[in-house]
Amino acid sequence: MANIKSAKKRIRVIDKKTARNRRIKNHLKEVLKAFDAAVEEGNFDAAAEKLKLAEKKLMQAASKHTISKNAASRKVSRLTKRFNAAKAAK
Repeated sequence: MANIKSAKKRIRVIDKKTARNRRIKNHLKEVLKAFDAAVEEGNFDAAAEKLKLAEKKLMQAASKHTISKNAASRKVSRLTKRFNAAKAAK
């Protein structure tokens, strides 16, 4: 346990940031699972909406430094490719 006041504050700040990052990542997982479910069902109207929402949430997470900007862009690209491939296969 820290004894110095500034060290105690850093512990509190880290706990808050960890909680925020965990919340954001859990929300991202929910959004991505919803997109995957819509694509698997073949419901491309819903999948398009979920893709738009997923892109928005990924970029928001990147702007808050929860995930890196390159990781967010890579995930958006892969989701879009998967959506377009599934739509073309139908």
